[in-house]
Amino acid sequence: MAVGETRFPAMPVIEGLRLGTAMAGIKKPGRRDLVVIDIPQGARVAGSFTRNAFCAAPVTVAKANLAACQSREEGARLLVINTGNANAGTGEIGLRDARATCAELARLAGVAEDSVLPFSTGVIGEPLPMARLLGGLPSALAALGSDAEAWQQAGEGILTTDTRPKGASVTLELGERRVTINGISKGSGMIKPNMATMLAFVATDAAIEQALLDSLLRETLDRSFNCITVDGDTSTNDACVLIATGRGATVASDEEVALFRHALQQVMTELAQAIIRDGEGATKFVTLQVCEATSRQEALDVAFTVAHSPLVKTALFASDANWGRILAAVGRAPVDDFDVERVTIDLGDVRLVEKGGRAAGYTEEQGSRVMREEEITIRIALGRGEESATVWTSDLSHDYVSINADYRS
Repeated sequence: MAVGETRFPAMPVIEGLRLGTAMAGIKKPGRRDLVVIDIPQGARVAGSFTRNAFCAAPVTVAKANLAACQSREEGARLLVINTGNANAGTGEIGLRDARATCAELARLAGVAEDSVLPFSTGVIGEPLPMARLLGGLPSALAALGSDAEAWQQAGEGILTTDTRPKGASVTLELGERRVTINGISKGSGMIKPNMATMLAFVATDAAIEQALLDSLLRETLDRSFNCITVDGDTSTNDACVLIATGRGATVASDEEVALFRHALQQVMTELAQAIIRDGEGATKFVTLQVCEATSRQEALDVAFTVAHSPLVKTALFASDANWGRILAAVGRAPVDDFDVERVTIDLGDVRLVEKGGRAAGYTEEQGSRVMREEEITIRIALGRGEESATVWTSDLSHDYVSINADYRS
């Protein structure tokens, strides 16, 4: 059950960018599972990738190819994404297959092999069905388009256990010119990224220098995809790509950068939150706000400690106002010299904890009322400083266990 129905937006055209999908039968027949994104010459491309030590073969190849393009002061020309198979934990065979995919797509499109970036998502530890994958590339290229349907089909083509495609779009005015930012993402389980999410692809028609594009990606990731968790697991395949085609307004002045950063943050946050709303088996969308910390990292440490607590997450699923579980999770967060007398914890509009224990005015009826809601906010004030952070998470349900127990069946 996904939390809060959201519709895939009608994406405007990003001039120069095209997307194509194919049904290659990589895991199951009759579903879109192969996506190609065609990037115009002269575009700039930034990327961020998983920090999992067992990073997937396509991650290794994509990082190397992106670095090669940037060393030539060029952008990547093609992205190729397959679902149904992660090509992770596959050793040298996986690297060979990822490079072979790049080589074949480069040959078909007439571009340099190292200007192709590969991405995969799905089951870990199984070799790619290369005949089917390579056989689907011509169909994906033939389907290239730039309209709203092309964006939606690409959003569908990167899904695994997700129940719906995830997209976000913002249009803003820079002077007398309009700039568009579109993005798609996928992710439902194995979500506690160390950089981004499982997969996200964001594009704009703005003209942005490489150093600024890299900086904008890092900044907006830190307050979006780096602030979500479903289950505390970091995928082997996480990747986020930001593309600036350069066909629209130039983003250069401080005012232009600030306006663009705000719009990009909106897209990134919406895509990240969509992953939590579609978390495996999720029935609750939970916002954890931690304030009055000595540093942003301290606030994040407290928020993630609560978000990762199985006891807290199962109480949320059961709509059980067992506030002691939240208090215990806050108390075991890695915070030095914790003064519990200064900590307050609120559940929605209800004060749970103050002065080291249950708030004087709290009643079980109040807590249960909030816990029955589909969207819940937990606010934790540490009474230590002025820094804050927000993290988004979901509950832990019977369906989460079933989905992951049956994932390979």
